[in-house]
Amino acid sequence: MHKPKEKTVYLTVSITMLTICALAIIIPIMIVFMSSVSDESTVIKYGYTLWPQKFSLEAYDYILTRFDVVGRAYAITIGVTFVGTLVSMLISSCLAYALAQRNLPGRKMFMFFVLFTMLFNGGLIPTYYFYTTVFHIKNTYFAYIVPNLLCSAFNVILLRNYFANSVSPALRESAKIDGCSEFKIFRSIIVPLSMPILATIGLLSAIAYWNDWQNALYYVDNAKYASIQQVLRNMTNNISYLANTSSVPSASRQVPGLTVRMAIAVLSMAPLMVAFPFFERYFVKGITIGAVKE
Repeated sequence: MHKPKEKTVYLTVSITMLTICALAIIIPIMIVFMSSVSDESTVIKYGYTLWPQKFSLEAYDYILTRFDVVGRAYAITIGVTFVGTLVSMLISSCLAYALAQRNLPGRKMFMFFVLFTMLFNGGLIPTYYFYTTVFHIKNTYFAYIVPNLLCSAFNVILLRNYFANSVSPALRESAKIDGCSEFKIFRSIIVPLSMPILATIGLLSAIAYWNDWQNALYYVDNAKYASIQQVLRNMTNNISYLANTSSVPSASRQVPGLTVRMAIAVLSMAPLMVAFPFFERYFVKGITIGAVKE
């Protein structure tokens, strides 16, 4: 008799908590965007607000004057994100599919190697020396794709659990009876049935590649190969330098520093915000099913 009332209370509390969490995410994003289209002097005088005191696109004009650099960096980052995500998904899914087979020789040993990488690594200096002297990836596009991001143990575990628990072994057995190879089973049966987890892993990998700045910091010092994160970081540093250095002429120091930083933040997160709705319907299902322990 009290169940409908308890359910109503539960729904009310849940909706209230989710609304608070949503506002805690949306409001800062709105403040950042509104600040980026505000006049610099009003931001300094009134602070960050949810609505511009005085509308201005000066920050974006400042960035567009460097469109040749920013545009090239965007193209590099988009290409690296696209290629890196595809290669990462291919390697992770193939490894996870093999580890999902209970009859794989040495399965526990290979699984131990995957888990080991989540806890330990070779350290920054040996890793840098290895990639630059053995693979010679410094100042190449491979510097963005290979180190740290090419294969994630976390993604492999999610994929392995999904393949093991959400795809019936009977499908694989029937396909083998029909003469299918392992590669054809993986391509024609496993991949179409695993779109939720693959979309989830693809989104996680794309976010990691898009937001990555460490690889650029360590392995790229040629402006020709600069990514958007590196360019925007350098632009922010230059703004701080111009604003704080007295030796620079005052005319050169009239740069909208606060609003440019906000515009840079908007440009950094805008592509992911546009792409996320296309993956959102897969995200929750893929992450929950893939997290179930075998």
